[in-house]
Amino acid sequence: MVWTVSGVCRLLSSVMSGTESHTDREEDYRFLHSMLMEKKLHLLFKIHERLKRFEKRSPIPVQEHAASLATDLAEELIYQGWRDEVKELLALFSKPYFKSLLSVHDAVAQRDFEPTLPPIPDEVLEEDEDSVKIVSLVKTKEPLGATIKRDKSSGAIVVARIMRGGAADKSGLIHEGDELKEVNGVSLEHRKPKEILSFLARSQGEVTFKIIPASSKEEMSNRIESNEKKLFLRALFDYDPNKDPTVPCKDAAVAFKRGDVLQIVSMEDDTWWQARHLGDCNTRAGLIPSQQLHERRVALQRPKILFKPQRVKPPVMEDVDYGAITGIHIAGLRRSFRLGRKSSLAREAARSRRWSTVVHGSIRPHTYIEVIPYHREPKGQHRLVILVGPSGVGVNELKRRLLISDPDHYGVTVPYTTREKRRQEKEGVDYHFVSLQMFEEDILNHRFIEYGRYGGHYYGTSLHSVHRVMAEGKVCLLDVHPTKIQHVYTSEFKPYVVFVKPPHIEELRLTRRKAKFICDEENKNSVKIFSEEDFEDMINLAESMESQYGHLFDKVIVNGDIAVAFRELKDDLKKIEEAEVQWIPAEWICSSPTKARRSCGHLDSWI
Repeated sequence: MVWTVSGVCRLLSSVMSGTESHTDREEDYRFLHSMLMEKKLHLLFKIHERLKRFEKRSPIPVQEHAASLATDLAEELIYQGWRDEVKELLALFSKPYFKSLLSVHDAVAQRDFEPTLPPIPDEVLEEDEDSVKIVSLVKTKEPLGATIKRDKSSGAIVVARIMRGGAADKSGLIHEGDELKEVNGVSLEHRKPKEILSFLARSQGEVTFKIIPASSKEEMSNRIESNEKKLFLRALFDYDPNKDPTVPCKDAAVAFKRGDVLQIVSMEDDTWWQARHLGDCNTRAGLIPSQQLHERRVALQRPKILFKPQRVKPPVMEDVDYGAITGIHIAGLRRSFRLGRKSSLAREAARSRRWSTVVHGSIRPHTYIEVIPYHREPKGQHRLVILVGPSGVGVNELKRRLLISDPDHYGVTVPYTTREKRRQEKEGVDYHFVSLQMFEEDILNHRFIEYGRYGGHYYGTSLHSVHRVMAEGKVCLLDVHPTKIQHVYTSEFKPYVVFVKPPHIEELRLTRRKAKFICDEENKNSVKIFSEEDFEDMINLAESMESQYGHLFDKVIVNGDIAVAFRELKDDLKKIEEAEVQWIPAEWICSSPTKARRSCGHLDSWI
């Protein structure tokens, strides 16, 4: 018999009138009454009626695999040239809503909907009604979205975790801590989790569980609390569950790379959080190491830098091959001043030694950073781009190539100095020449990002010079030491920090064997070829920078081949500019520290 909407409404009315005489459990019946009066419930009945009418017409789908057809079409369009119509169609195909629409179409066309679940078995005893429940779930190609384990004290098979977004989570019928007694009528007593997994893998369609519920009021409260706010984190390390022997279940874990944005859906477990990749069409979440777990792991590994001797070397300036452009003058291209620094590398090496011997114990390893979406207005201010890296790695050459590639889009700051202007120099082009009193006044007022003395004169990069470049509508390229990033690490500048690191030492020997660097900025003829010690110092300093300031880096580029590194950098900056949504640290906008709730984390098996 097909129910009509009016028939269903009459049935609901009779149910509600029948509950009025029950005053012994007034609260329960009042709750039932409110549920039956829900507008959404009545709308669902209307949708059900329309589907039934449609089903009577026995329609035949034109295409049962629209999603795969759209994928094939998208691959064909790639080779048809990049006309505006092609771009628009490919963009439409890539939209998650369009993909979901095609997926629903295929499900209806293949009649993969409205599963019939079996009635509750008659063999459930009356005395077990309050302690045992029967749950039926429909098993598709996807896992049910839960993990199981054997309780060490009782030996029972219990639900260890419920993956947010999976079938078990959506049903709301299975909870963490529930004890599994039977699956499809088969007793689980004395069975190992692996046997149960094998049994479930062979099951098709609906799967019936006999469960002893756990007390879940507190867990449900925590779950509701954790879902109230969407939390997004950017990973600051690579993670491969296949290489992690401690992960509770490899199949239930999520792999990610440094820089990936993850949506956190559960932090109830101190050891294993649940997350999904940003934009992932799979609604089911997976396991990732918690912040506490990763910090403990890193703390157990003594950093390599503690075992590497740090030498105090003469300063390493930029390669001669990476120097000024012959015949082309670019204002402000010269490095602002980490200056010339006859003791620049000595200071960096000393700072590295101090970190490795004193500060290391207090530095927390980099795990995740909370991020929020940022939408830049079409005519809004560009983000500041900061390039950092050890001396000699090629930061200045990458900045030079960016400037040459698009001088109308990129700009650099002009440094300030207290020395006298030379005959061939121009004010505001080579330097801003200011008095000693004005320079020191700006230092007291914190108007410099970084500054220093060389040859008895001050040199520095002013915040005003950054504002000046950005006011021109250009992307300001800034080259500073990582310790100075904090001065511009604000919502005003929204810096995008790129760390340029050297390749392994074998590649350094190959690519830099003939390169030269300037030993003294004032004496351009004082050059030398890189030595083996220079390579080792460059690598050691890069490791020190990444260890201390890696949480500030949005992008890491390995400069083995300068041409390849430049293409990677330019493509990355272009993607950032064209992205509809950019993810920036939440600390720039608001302060919202996150806290993880306690739970236990033993090895369990994926169902």
